Amino acid sequence: MTRYEQAKEIYAKYGVDVEKAIEKLKNAPVSLHCWQGDDVTGFDHDGPLTGGIQTTGNYIGKATTPEQLMADMDKVISLCPGKKKLNLHACYAIFENGEYADRDKLEPKHFKKWVDFAKERGMGIDFNPTFFSHPKVKDGLTLSSPDEETRRFWIEHGKACIRISQYFAEETGIPCVMNIWTGDGYKDIPADRMGPRMRYKESIEEILSEPFDKAKVKPCVESKVFGIGVESYTAGSAEFTLSFAATHDGCLPLMDNGHYHPTEVVSDKIPALLCFYPEIALHITRGVRWDSDHVLLLDDETKEIAKEIVRNNALNRVYMALDYFDASINRISAWVVGFRSWQKALLMALCTPNEMLAQLQNEGRLTELMVMQEEVKMLPFGDIWEHYCKTEGVAAGTEWFKEIEEYEKEVLSKRSL
Repeated sequence: MTRYEQAKEIYAKYGVDVEKAIEKLKNAPVSLHCWQGDDVTGFDHDGPLTGGIQTTGNYIGKATTPEQLMADMDKVISLCPGKKKLNLHACYAIFENGEYADRDKLEPKHFKKWVDFAKERGMGIDFNPTFFSHPKVKDGLTLSSPDEETRRFWIEHGKACIRISQYFAEETGIPCVMNIWTGDGYKDIPADRMGPRMRYKESIEEILSEPFDKAKVKPCVESKVFGIGVESYTAGSAEFTLSFAATHDGCLPLMDNGHYHPTEVVSDKIPALLCFYPEIALHITRGVRWDSDHVLLLDDETKEIAKEIVRNNALNRVYMALDYFDASINRISAWVVGFRSWQKALLMALCTPNEMLAQLQNEGRLTELMVMQEEVKMLPFGDIWEHYCKTEGVAAGTEWFKEIEEYEKEVLSKRSL
């Protein structure tokens, strides 16, 4: 009997069907974010990051062309188990033959190469308008700006992204999650808190007035507590975005677990929102002290987020996307560690005897519940993970890192020459 077969029998004693759990995971798409590979730079500007976005580090091998970024993502895909989607920002438009279009004039054709990339790999595409790192971010504001010309530019950008999202969904046959996030806010105490939010509300409403198929395009609004340069006030607060999504048909709330106060946890918010919203979306990251977008690890909150999705039978109701960027280490390794960590968290959650634990809670057997919650932590999960990776054709242990070291030697290091 193999170690996997022995582990499967142990899990079965707790009422867990391991094979069923693995099959569920194989059909749960996770969006892989393109911006880890080039430090959120994109291809439509040469200037620095602005709008509360900051990347630290200067590790060799940053992707500087679409071809390099796609090659890097291919390497990541080859080393990670599970079903993937591609997550793009609008600033990753690809212009050819000297053509250029500003963000309010973007068209589906500027993303055709990304569609070809995704279709060849059987992936859907998620999308994000880019409301930062642009000269028309006026005084740190976009959709909430008191300047009508500024607002109009960014509204038109949002509408263009709706059309592009529809194109993605139609081409891939997979719904496109389009996430609206801006860093709009103020560094110091504002004199008017409601005015910017009313302008923000009306701007998003105008963006969503662009025709789209609600079965194919899933617009989201994402909140944030604060950002660099907007420490005192953010227009798109949690209360604002949740209220907006609740009162606008077809709009989803998106929670980034780095976008809350340090003592708040998204794992607790997921079941609360699932009581009211048919679908929600997540940007999964690891904040250290604040929204620092560290590489995702298999830490306690990551595991708890996965547990809440799984134990509430919400894998088909929660759109899962990764969102982190680290330029201080090998970018390919950062991608892989984060994606594999989330796969581990999901599989661990799927192999947890959730029904048995819930029954103990409902019967008031809380002492026994604590005992069993601790006991299941010792189940032989590593053997299940190894089998899952084998079925997916990837290494279960650190063997994959040798490929990355070789890729750095043969590819990444030469980009700096």
